[in-house]
Amino acid sequence: MISKALTIAGTDPTGGAGIQADLKTFQELGVFGMSVITSVVSQNTTGVFSFVDMDLDFVESQIDVVFDDIRPDAVKTGMLSNPEVIALVAKKHQEYDVNHFVLDPVMVASSGHELISQDARKAVREQLLPLATVVTPNLPEAEALTGLTITTVEDMKRAGKMLVEEYGCRAALIKGGHYKGEADDYLYDGHAFKKYTAKRFDTVHTHGSGCTYAAAIAAGLAEGLDMEESITRGKTFITSAISNPLELGQGQGPTNHWGHRWEEMRKRDGRHWSK
Repeated sequence: MISKALTIAGTDPTGGAGIQADLKTFQELGVFGMSVITSVVSQNTTGVFSFVDMDLDFVESQIDVVFDDIRPDAVKTGMLSNPEVIALVAKKHQEYDVNHFVLDPVMVASSGHELISQDARKAVREQLLPLATVVTPNLPEAEALTGLTITTVEDMKRAGKMLVEEYGCRAALIKGGHYKGEADDYLYDGHAFKKYTAKRFDTVHTHGSGCTYAAAIAAGLAEGLDMEESITRGKTFITSAISNPLELGQGQGPTNHWGHRWEEMRKRDGRHWSK
């Protein structure tokens, strides 16, 4: 039985984030990847220059043809730039009774450029959070969703509880990439917290890290792993992708979706892939 995952998101022509990062992640983790494009984005490692939103009817058609033919075992969303496309995704989620929904609340690019409107942020809170199996915000996104100022671990936990208990998602993974110290993430599932930790690496090459991490979690859920197993594997995958930089581009370069392969090769026979 082949596991299948669908990403509904925007593009990255340089291949580090968005649809392209999601599909690479699905492929590396042995899941058949499919995509629905919501926005075509002109961006590279130095920033976002412009984007064009797809017509709503066209986005709906893409979703329908996927579910009518190859039903995904999990769905992951990324860039949803306006309230109308968010409402559409929410409607289709309910229409097709999606099994697992990983909500990556993409709001600001790694370069700092805003990607969605204030109205869209409100729509994410009201329409998508109640449907999510898990939401995966970084600290700025968690602040935007909750209205909290997050400077401590207790603040991270408070945000996770708010997203689950007040906004209705089943679980919230507050990512600590923007936090000081080790790169610790905190999952709240409505009952308890679980910490996922990794060493922090001194690198600027983290473009697409949020997309990749969320896609790895979606791949796990698509394969039938439980939430904790999916996040544990996803954390390992993104840590390998960050700690083995490709050093591409003139700005904040992409993570390395081959990182886990590089590590396996070093362990197996001491060889290194050349960059």
